[in-house]
Amino acid sequence: AVCSMGTSTSRLYSVLAKTLSSGAVSQHQDCLEQLDPAQLDPIDPKELLQECQIVLQKRPPRFQRNFVNLKKNPASNHRPIRVMQWNILAQALGEGKDNFVQCPMEALKWEERKCLILEEILAYKPDILCLQEVDHYFDTFEPLLSRLGYQCTFFPKPWSPCLDVEHNNGPDGCAMFFLKERFELVSSANIRLTAMKLKTNQVAIAQTLKCHETGRLFCIAVTHLKARTGWERFRSAQGCDLLQNLKSITQGAKIPLIVCGDFNAEPTEEVYREFSNSSLNLNSAYKLLSPDGQSEPPYTTWKIRPSGECRHTLDYIWYSQHALNVNSALGLLTEEQIGPNRLPSFNYPSDHLSLVCDFSFNQDPDRLL
Repeated sequence: AVCSMGTSTSRLYSVLAKTLSSGAVSQHQDCLEQLDPAQLDPIDPKELLQECQIVLQKRPPRFQRNFVNLKKNPASNHRPIRVMQWNILAQALGEGKDNFVQCPMEALKWEERKCLILEEILAYKPDILCLQEVDHYFDTFEPLLSRLGYQCTFFPKPWSPCLDVEHNNGPDGCAMFFLKERFELVSSANIRLTAMKLKTNQVAIAQTLKCHETGRLFCIAVTHLKARTGWERFRSAQGCDLLQNLKSITQGAKIPLIVCGDFNAEPTEEVYREFSNSSLNLNSAYKLLSPDGQSEPPYTTWKIRPSGECRHTLDYIWYSQHALNVNSALGLLTEEQIGPNRLPSFNYPSDHLSLVCDFSFNQDPDRLL
């Protein structure tokens, strides 16, 4: 088969159209397998954004969210590192298992929901992107984001619930993307989390990167812990296992660390306290949005299921507070913006809000690596 990319916008639209549906996946599978992303032309993010907006022209506009400046120290000479954390909602679960009773099925169509996700990523331009519930990695995110300059890594769940859904697109898992122009990959670890010495269905990716501009090393990790009430001890054990792995990778916190994840745990849970009290000296970045800097946001997910309305704080960006500063954080959607039918919706593609932070290295020369 010949896979013509064309030129300019027509080429771009061809690439975007091929990722619009599962039907397109099978139709173009041979093409996808033959194409090496490194050999494909780069995509102009502005052009891709325009293509997404064409697909979304009948939907209401994306919500306006503003960054809150949190920097108290003198300005750094180096560009901040923007990190984005987001559970994007697996397509198979959104359509097949999650039962968002107030969300029209039309709003969950992958053809458009995918463009809402891409629009949000393109709007905030993260240097590092950490995603959970990714079940369209190979046909959408890897081919597109690699052409935007990202290096891409995916680690699926061993027994993904997506596979139980008819017409699924394969297993969901965690994915990490970083801009190759800004960072060099030093090491990478795919971690299958254990609990009570048993391997579990939850995973993490941890990568040590070198910042080209500063020469500094740091570790970035993404994870998604076990869901649902009644599994608190299980999540605690998974968190302990992840912390042990990260202690080894960061040489006991000598290498600065950022951990992104859907922990499926409120701040009252044991796993939250384990991260707060860890010897890795971690703090939760979004606490800094509160007046006293000590309280998490009131919610990072808000949905309505047959069992009722669920408003919880489950998503976090943890960071080494001795080595990193949080310059700014993206404000969350207000209740008015979310609306009475909650998430997901025609306005917003996931039941979880994205978290975005700008980090800079502590300028203490004694902490240079």
